[in-house]
Amino acid sequence: MKEKQAKQNGCTVQICNTDYINQSEGSHMYNIFLLEGNGKVSIDLVEYPFDGSIILFATPYQIINFNTVQPLKTKRLQFHGDFYCIEYHKKEVACNGLLFNNIYQHPYINLQTSDYIEIDTILEKLIIEIENSSSYSTAVVKAYLQLILALSSKIKSNNTNKPEEKNSYHPLMNFKILLENNFRSERQPSFYAAQMGISPNNFSKICKQQFFKTPSTLIHERVILESKKLIHLTYKSMKEIAVELHFDDENYFSRYFKKHTGITPTSFRENVGISIVADLSR
Repeated sequence: MKEKQAKQNGCTVQICNTDYINQSEGSHMYNIFLLEGNGKVSIDLVEYPFDGSIILFATPYQIINFNTVQPLKTKRLQFHGDFYCIEYHKKEVACNGLLFNNIYQHPYINLQTSDYIEIDTILEKLIIEIENSSSYSTAVVKAYLQLILALSSKIKSNNTNKPEEKNSYHPLMNFKILLENNFRSERQPSFYAAQMGISPNNFSKICKQQFFKTPSTLIHERVILESKKLIHLTYKSMKEIAVELHFDDENYFSRYFKKHTGITPTSFRENVGISIVADLSR
């Protein structure tokens, strides 16, 4: 049940419950959820438990579902890449690869009470500004959005710089490097297990413990992440992208992309758009 909604071209804020915010078919918008409660959230069929106050980030056409016993206290902020391009603003807010598009970490940040209150206050101000029809409101809304992203990036950076978290990811640091260097041509977990000198079963067990994902899921997510980047941030044709990512042909690439996102590469580009970054790189 939707309780409150404020809209501006390319940006929406909703105060709603879990039944309303479930997104089983994907969306062409970026999503930020500010939540209080406990339960499990599924992002692209990978399930994560949460408890307390969190802020969660999702990119276009990620499938989001919540499994909770009690309704969550929720605010949802959506914005289109044309309204605010996270890659174009990476010098101001380094959130691409930290808050969004990070396949190795949980898609949410646990918040202290003070952090939750601060972000919640900014969202309330953002709602008021969205409802404001003045000529300055769009600039102010973007400023509030950027502030939320900057604060969240700072909180997450501080959390991931803790020694204990670094150590917990250490066993698979080599896998991250291998995946970055080989995902275009090597998509079998057995290749990476052999490179690291561990058995495929042990490799799978470690991945599930650390990332809540199988090695195959991580490999596919890395391929899809690069696919989305090339579709959104460049003017390359689907045939060119397919070749760059070592697919046999454009049709195979299209089937692979749709299997993992629910949408074809062409439709993704039509709905998400081509970033201003693509124009700057011409």
